[in-house]
Amino acid sequence: MKTSRVSFAAALAAGTVLVFSGTAFAHVGVQPGEAVKGGYATINFKVPNERDNASTTQLEVTFPADQPLSSVMPQDVPGWTVTVEKGKLDKPLTVHGKQINEAVTKVTWSGGKIEAGKFQQFPLSLGKLPDNADTMVFKAIQTYDNGEVVRWIEEAKEGAAEPANPAPVLKLTAAPAAGDHHDDATKADGDKNGAADHKDGHTEAAKSGSDTTARALGIAGIVIGLGGVAFGVASRRRTS
Repeated sequence: MKTSRVSFAAALAAGTVLVFSGTAFAHVGVQPGEAVKGGYATINFKVPNERDNASTTQLEVTFPADQPLSSVMPQDVPGWTVTVEKGKLDKPLTVHGKQINEAVTKVTWSGGKIEAGKFQQFPLSLGKLPDNADTMVFKAIQTYDNGEVVRWIEEAKEGAAEPANPAPVLKLTAAPAAGDHHDDATKADGDKNGAADHKDGHTEAAKSGSDTTARALGIAGIVIGLGGVAFGVASRRRTS
């Protein structure tokens, strides 16, 4: 009886973990989750189909109005049609000396199908990213072929539990300090110079060794020559 209760409890716990794990991983999200402030990035909106009896047929992504981007370029996804909507800006942007009066407000993918147990990625090239913010929140709406609509629009709050339908979030990080690259370059130059010095030192040592050997052989030759002369003189004297 005790064994049955333990088995039942274990099965219940495992089932609970699976249920909550399935819910946690069913969110529409952004990959990679980070990009550099003030730069350009290519991201993917990853859309898993979390229904067993329906297929996803449309995804709408709304861009934050207070963080307008001068460039939003979608990549073709086979089987899907992409629509890009733009709106007028209250305050024009100046990018590379050019004034931008409108920005993308929404991108919609439709016409395709994400079946149960599968996912699809929708790529976008974005820029110029904000340099005065730590995150960008994109509100997404996922539509199924049975008419169901799931709104991934809830923003997470610090210290609070994760919302049921969280919006995709892109984290913005500071660009690497210029000094880091300089230090790496300096180290590389130092390694190169050190290797050159080592090579030159090895060459000089080899050259010095060769000169020493040549001198030694020359002296030995002279000694042998003198010995030969002395031997010849002694031989003549004995003969006489």
